[in-house]
Amino acid sequence: MKKKILVIDGHPDRDRNRFQHALMGAYVEAARAAGHDVRTLAVSEMTFPLLSGVEEFERGTPPAAIAAAQQSVGWADHLVIGFPLWLGGAPAKLKGFFEQLFRPGFAFEAKGTRLPRRLLRGKSARLVVTMGMPSIFFELVYRAHGTKAVERNILAFCGFKPVRSTLIGGLGNMPDARRAAWLGKLARFGSKAT
Repeated sequence: MKKKILVIDGHPDRDRNRFQHALMGAYVEAARAAGHDVRTLAVSEMTFPLLSGVEEFERGTPPAAIAAAQQSVGWADHLVIGFPLWLGGAPAKLKGFFEQLFRPGFAFEAKGTRLPRRLLRGKSARLVVTMGMPSIFFELVYRAHGTKAVERNILAFCGFKPVRSTLIGGLGNMPDARRAAWLGKLARFGSKAT
């Protein structure tokens, strides 16, 4: 079944030699080859201010780049977000992007003391997170809090389901054959739109 996919490359470094860029590229290429409609967004190429208060978050007008990103999220059936783990979580620029993007009225609707209404229901998501440490160490010792914050507190909170995560650890000394295997795995995810 053909899907509409938005791939967000959340690595803040524009250097195309970053493995995260290659992973997102492998996904996009395979998804398009399989006939899916794919849009891409690179956070490293975006300019937007950080939010400075709750009033701005709740009632401010999103900048043009964020409004365009919201339109693409609204269009998509499936969202893929790739980023490197920095200090246990998403890089600051990506976190700032999330705060701008997933605003009330677009991603959720809060009324009084009731639980917020999830406005992005019916969409699925996958996180692709790279890190220097072994991913099993991140999961067992740190309990993967840095990715769970995005999975549960942002995506699931706004209605995405299911939200899957792919954790790629040991990046610093990863052999070329292992990198090629990961690129192949991302291509398989892309062709299946998962």
